[in-house]
Amino acid sequence: MEADCLVNQFPPGFRFCPTDEELVLHFLYPKSLLLPCYPNIIPELDLRLLHPWELHGKALLSGKRYFFFSQTVENRVLKNGYWKQLDFEEPIFGGGSGNKVGVKKLYEFFMGEAPFAKKTNWLMQEYHVCNWGSDYYKTKECSRWVVCKVEEKKGKGESFSCSDEDEDGSELSCLDEMFLSLDDDTSSSQILF
Repeated sequence: MEADCLVNQFPPGFRFCPTDEELVLHFLYPKSLLLPCYPNIIPELDLRLLHPWELHGKALLSGKRYFFFSQTVENRVLKNGYWKQLDFEEPIFGGGSGNKVGVKKLYEFFMGEAPFAKKTNWLMQEYHVCNWGSDYYKTKECSRWVVCKVEEKKGKGESFSCSDEDEDGSELSCLDEMFLSLDDDTSSSQILF
């Protein structure tokens, strides 16, 4: 079953918007260990075969973001462009334990060949699982998978993440934001009898 088919079975108003921690722990970790992942909604794609605008209908689409698994590759060069890694690498920590569970890297897509390539508005976040000291995690089989989140930005200052940060710097999931906004609505509205 294709990922689009599963997404269309969700009730109206639901969307796939995991936090960085959820992407690593609930999707990439099982994929890396070759465990079953339910629901299996993120497809496997070859990052070197598809330009970002060709992801529609192939990757999991949620809002304006595409999600897919890919194998780790040294060279992210395509036929008519390439993904260039930015000087950005962010650790991802597990909420309960505080341990580092993954790493997020950021890429921009350029059209053409270097050094004359032109920067596009396409950005990709690539998530990697950390070695947790386990011998199994040190194998190449485990570390070959990444999960990618791709989006076309539409101007300056637009956020590339799905969740806002709380006052203490921790991320809120989209569901948490929804419930917090419901609390604001009920406290500010007047009830008339």
